[in-house]
Formats: sequence, C-alpha cells, structure tokens
Amino acid sequence: MAKIVGLPVDKLLKQLADAGMEFSGPDQVVSSTEKIKLLGFLRRAHGKAEAPAEAAGAPKKITIARRKTEELTVAGSGKAKTTVAVEVRQKRTYVKRDDVEAPVSSEREEVLRKLEESKSRNAEEQARLSELDRARREQIEAEKAEKERLAREAEEKARTAVEVAGKTAADAGHESRRERDEKHGHKPHKTEAIRHEPAKAVKDKAPVRAPAAKHKVRGSHAMVDNDIDDESGLQNISGQLHLTAAERERRAGAKKKPRAKPMEASRTASGQHGFSRPTAPITREVALGDSIVVSELANKLAMKGSDVVRALFKMGMMVTINQVIDHDTAVLVVEELGHKAVRANDNDAELALVAHLDEVRGDKTVRPPVVTIMGHVDHGKTSLLDYIRRTKVATGEAGGITQHIGAYHVETPRGVISFLDTPGHAAFTSMRARGAKLTDIVVLVVAADDGVMPQTVEAVNHARAAKVPLIVAINKMDKSEANPDNVKQGLVALEVVPEEWGGDVQFVPVSAKTGDGVDNLLESILVQAELMELKATVDARATGVVIESALDKGRGPVATVLVQEGTLKKGDYLVSGLQYGRVRALFDENGKQTDSAGPSIPVQVLGLSGVPDAGDDFVVVADERLAREVAQQRETKYRESRLVKQPGSRMEDVIAQMGAGQGQQVLNLVVKADVQGSVQALRESLTGLSNEMIRINVVASGVGGITESDATLAAASKAVVIGFNVRADASARKIIESNGVDLRYFSIIYDVIDQVKQVASGLLGVEIREEIIGIAEVRDVFRSSKFGAVAGSLVVEGTVKRNKPIRVLRNNTVVFEGELESLRRFKDNVDEVRSGTECGIAVKAYNDVKPGDQIECFERIEVARSL
Repeated sequence: MAKIVGLPVDKLLKQLADAGMEFSGPDQVVSSTEKIKLLGFLRRAHGKAEAPAEAAGAPKKITIARRKTEELTVAGSGKAKTTVAVEVRQKRTYVKRDDVEAPVSSEREEVLRKLEESKSRNAEEQARLSELDRARREQIEAEKAEKERLAREAEEKARTAVEVAGKTAADAGHESRRERDEKHGHKPHKTEAIRHEPAKAVKDKAPVRAPAAKHKVRGSHAMVDNDIDDESGLQNISGQLHLTAAERERRAGAKKKPRAKPMEASRTASGQHGFSRPTAPITREVALGDSIVVSELANKLAMKGSDVVRALFKMGMMVTINQVIDHDTAVLVVEELGHKAVRANDNDAELALVAHLDEVRGDKTVRPPVVTIMGHVDHGKTSLLDYIRRTKVATGEAGGITQHIGAYHVETPRGVISFLDTPGHAAFTSMRARGAKLTDIVVLVVAADDGVMPQTVEAVNHARAAKVPLIVAINKMDKSEANPDNVKQGLVALEVVPEEWGGDVQFVPVSAKTGDGVDNLLESILVQAELMELKATVDARATGVVIESALDKGRGPVATVLVQEGTLKKGDYLVSGLQYGRVRALFDENGKQTDSAGPSIPVQVLGLSGVPDAGDDFVVVADERLAREVAQQRETKYRESRLVKQPGSRMEDVIAQMGAGQGQQVLNLVVKADVQGSVQALRESLTGLSNEMIRINVVASGVGGITESDATLAAASKAVVIGFNVRADASARKIIESNGVDLRYFSIIYDVIDQVKQVASGLLGVEIREEIIGIAEVRDVFRSSKFGAVAGSLVVEGTVKRNKPIRVLRNNTVVFEGELESLRRFKDNVDEVRSGTECGIAVKAYNDVKPGDQIECFERIEVARSL
C-alpha cells in the first residue's frame, strides 16, 4: 500500500496509528474497511467532508470478460478429418445505474408527464375497482350472514321439536343429556343434532350455497376471477385493470366483429374512419423552380419515373430519368398529366441578401465620376491616360496594345476622377461592353489624322446603349496631318453632334504626346459630373462590380473591383458571382496596401475562394454563413442551367446533329490566359468562327499557367492548347511532349484569332509561329550606372541571342516583353550564350527584374501550312 500511494512505510504506519489502527510491521495486510477508515480520517484532518463508506468503496463499473474454447472436427479432403480450435470471447460492462445520467430532453419530459398522468388514472381506476370489490364483498358477507341466520333458526326449530318428542317418550325422572348440556351452557354437536332431527326438518334446513367471489392478490392489484357477472361491469377484466370501462367495452366489441375488407370504408369502435378508396383523380400542386430533375418531378407527382419520361417523349423530348429539364418544359409536363404547376421560391439566400442590403441604406453624398476611355486601336487611349497619370502603361502591353481593362483614379485640383481603360480591338467587344455598363461618362478618343474607324462606331453604340453622356477627345493634334473637321463630320453621321454645331456633345482637341488640351478635358469631365449630380452612400456595406480577375501563383485569386456604393474595408465578407470569401488585403493601382475604398474607387481584392468572372457584381455581407449560402445556391443554379442547355435534348437537335455530323469537323481547343477578361474574349471570338464545315469547341478555359490537368485533358480530347501570356510548367510539358499535343503560345489576341480563322475557313496561308530558342534563369540582380539593372543569369535551355526579342516570366506569367540592351560574358559583349553558361543580361526599358525570373528568348518564324 505504501508503494501504491507513494509514501514511506513509517509515515503510513503513523497515519494508521493516528486513525486508531495499530499495525506492528510492514508485512501486515490492510483490509478495505481499514483503508476507508484511514481515508475518512485523512479527509477530516484536511477539513473535508467524509465521503460515505459505501459510496467510496462501491465500484462504479464492472467489466466481465469470458473466454470459452471448444474443438470442432470438420471433414477434410477425402476421409481425413481436421480438428479446429474455436475460441469465443465475450466482454460485458455493467455500469452502476445511479451513475448513468439519462439525457433530459423535451420529448423525455413529455413522456414522463404522460406516464405520470397514466399512473394517476390507473390509481384512480384501481381505487374505484377496489371500492366496487369492497362493496361486493360486503354484500356477499351480508347475504351469507342472512342465510346463516335462517339456517340457525331452522336448526333451532328442529331441535325444539326433538326435545319435545324426547321428553314425552323418556322417563320423567331421567334428565336427558341435551338438557344437561343446556343446563351447563353447552351447545349440541351439529352432527348429533342432525342425527336426532326428522327427515323433513333436515331437508328444510339444507343451506343454499351463495356464489362466492374468489379473490387473488398480486402486488397492489386486486385480481377478480372471470366468473363474476353483474351490472357493475367486472366481467372479463382479468389483467386489464389499467383500462377504463369504455375502453374495455370497445375492445370486447372489436374482438367479436369480423375484420373489415381492404380498400373499403370501415369504422372502428371508437368512431374513427379507416382508409377509403379515392373516388376521383387527385390534383396536386407541384412547386417548380428554374430547373428540376425528371426523377424529382416524378416524386412530386407521385408517379413512376417511366411514366414521366413517356410523357416527355410524346412531347418530343428525349431525356432520361436523371436528366434536368427547364421550368417551361416541366410546367407543360405537369399540366399534361393533369396537375397544377406553381412557381417555387427557391431564392431564399438571394432574398435574405436583398433584405440584408435594404437594412443598411444610409445618406448619399457626392462621389467621384467613373470615366471610361474608348476608341479605335492605336488612337492613343492609353497614351492619353498615361499622361494624366504620369506613368507609362502601354510599354508593358504586347505590341503597345492594351489587352486588359485597367482601372485607375487620379486626383485633380477640382476633385477625384476614376478612369477605366478598355481595349480597342474588335475581339474585346464584350470587355468594352462591360466598361460601358460601369461608367458614368464615356471619353471617346479619335485620332485627328485617322478619323472614324469601325471600333469607334462600336464605342458610340456601347455608350448609347448604356445611356451615358459622351465626350469626344480629338487626339494627335500635334501632327501636321491632323484634321479635326474630318472627325466631326464622321461623328455627325453617327448622330454625335458637337456643341458648336448645335449639338450636346463636347469636343476637346488634345495631344497625348505634348499634353495640350488635357486640362480642358479634365475640366469638361468634372463639369459634366456636376451636372449629373453623382451621389452614393458612404457609410454602408460595399457593393460594386468586378472589373478584372486573375489567378496569382503567390497570392491566389486576385480581383480588381470598382466600389459603387458603401465602403469596402479589410476584413469584410463578400460574395461575387459563384465565389465568396473574406477580404485579406486591399491594394490600389500602384500596388500599395490600403485599409478601405469608398465609392468610385478601384482596388484589388485578395481572399476570394476562386476567380470570379469579370462583370460579376460583388456584395459585402455581415457574416460568412450568408455569403457561403448565396454562393452555393448560385453555383447549384449555374450547374443546373448548364445541364439544361446541353444540346441534343430534343429530337430535332438529335436529327440535326446526325445530319451535320457527316461532313462537319470539330476543332477542340484548351484556352489558358493570364486574366479572366482575356479568357472570355478568346472563348467568344473563337467559338464565333464556327461554320457549317467546322465547329470550334473550347473544351476548357481558365486563368493561370498551363497545368498537368490541362495537358491531360488536351491529350484525351485531342485538343490544341493555346497559352495567352501564360506558360506550361515542367510536368505539363512532359505530357505534351509524350502525347504529341499541339501547344502554341501567343501574346497578341488577333494572332490567335487570325490563325484559327485561317484554319476554320480552309484558307492556305503562312502561319506565324513563335519558337522559343533559349531560356535564362535570373540568379542575382546587379545595379549598373550605365545599364541600370543587370541580371546575372544562367542559360538553362537553348541559346540566348542578343538580336532576338525576349520576354520576362515570373511564376510562368509574362510580365514584360521587349528586347535585350546588353548581353555579356564577363566583360565582353557577345552575340549569343549557349545552355549551361552564365552571363549578364540587361533588359531594355525594364529595371524590375528579380531573382527567380526567367528571361525567354524567342523568334517568330513563318511556316507554310498545308491541309
């Protein structure tokens, strides 16, 4: 025991002695009672209440393990027998009932309450039955007493007659024995009296046996035999004292009635109706959403799935039970089958989102205008915006052409203006349309030496469709061949009339190169904004639109958003399209972190669950739960709508595909780009090239570098992989090389469209391909007073040549395209550096090279294409 409790033996003996138990040595045995006594003494010594001995010593749980071994003899191959040992193990655990706490719930409380009520009713019924039993026993005892009294009287009369006869016949001097007994107070024995009685008297005296009730006592219930039959209703109640009289009568009547036939109306003893066969068809109201699965529709109609499929087949729809049909088709099927269709309100999360936004509306204040720069390609839109922002953006674009939507805000002496720079090429029609929807004022840039061009007409149409005011900036006025009147005449043909000609459109001559007229343009924009009285709520949850989105390898999904209402803050929960998340960081257009962004301010947002589509609205909500529910509901609807839109669900579509499949060819493409806007523009432009001879099918598209899954998909679907400003990683290149997948890199969008258009239209021509001839990896960056940043690099593939164009890659994404300014080996200028050799590279007009970047050297070659 000293070892168990961790005490010296002497100290334990002293504690036992203090507790009143004398032990002479360490070898003596301490019983359980003495242990409990010592425990109580120690608890009292430390000021604690002494635990009950039985509670302290009683075990809380007992586990019994049993093992039983038997031998079985089984027949083997031939006549041989095999003995197998079988061991059966059992383990049972018994827990003390007091230690098991039954969970208390509302259902348990209700059951306990009903049990108490049932017990009280049973007690009352037992008391009533006991009272009836007592009354019955008293009645039986009274009848028995009355009969015994009558028997005694008859016996007394007979004895009197015998005494008279004996007195007359006996000797006068002799006293009979009866007389002596009577004299001494003794009653004659019953058999003796009967022996001396006459036959008639004995017959008259025969007692009548009363029906006696036989009682059986079991516990506290008085069990009465079934032989009792009286008006008190005590018959046939053995073992059913907990039932009321009405319930016993109902059960007794139910036993005598025959069982009712199925599917027919029946009435039970308690007056309740059973199942009855319907006499008319049942018309159901079926709630239908935007789409529904055929099997789910069959469940709502309480019909077999094959019947619904048959009805759809009669309507010309070839579907299976697991396919999705749209709302209109489902309504037609429901009405065809004789039921009523109602609109289901399955936008619970969307309604909660709308109500959530209505709660936080506040006072409106003046906000900055959002201005969109539009115009034809190479008319100077980005150069004009560069002069305003005092930066150069066009130098970072491929070929000096803007490929993305840029969002910036500038501060002027009269106020803040937010600018959206949209691309001017025809492929970016959808991107320009998004820019027009976001904007308050459109600045149409037209070159004075070029005049009105096709994209200029598109810009005017977009602005007119968006119903926003238009300001025309006549650019390149510094050129000698500038002709602003030609521009005005061309725009008047489009119903864009200058103010000096009696119209309502401001025409401002500017020069993006010299800066002439730029201040007048900003003044015109602010005057137009004052006339429009642009206002927005500042102290509210932010709402706005996604301008552009991309997938950054280091930062994850990045979305450029424009706040339209409220203030977007760091830490807010927002939902945008199918994506949601918490704002982890906000960056302005210069890459600096900011804590908040008010109305009309564009910022970059980090923290979304995925890359949202450009043009999606975003809304800030109070918690993550609502954002997740809205995003999940939108994703479900999007998936169902895609299933509904799948071709070939109608007979006409199937027959048309069968007819067209004989001569039509399919060109599968996998498109990957650096931003979401380029993905959308490429997908729409490429699929629009399809004709009756060839169909362009974009099997997959996305944002980011070309991954292993993209290469596997392209190999399986025999697709051409198009990388727009992105590159394939090492694992993807292995799959592409091993499967012979056609991989093409592009940086200018109309090169993609032109090549695919030539193939799709069946025209022979010269194909311009970009061939990578060398890749150098930047190991370190040195600063030079003559060349700026010099990248100490190692050529890892091919050969780097000084007279070839290069690109700077960061995380497999193009960040700059240009040419080399210097290529050196040690101190010598060289024309080329081969693989495995170190060199120093200075990139012309780019000083932001970082260690880990890749410098890609390429050349454009012309290849004769043959079909």
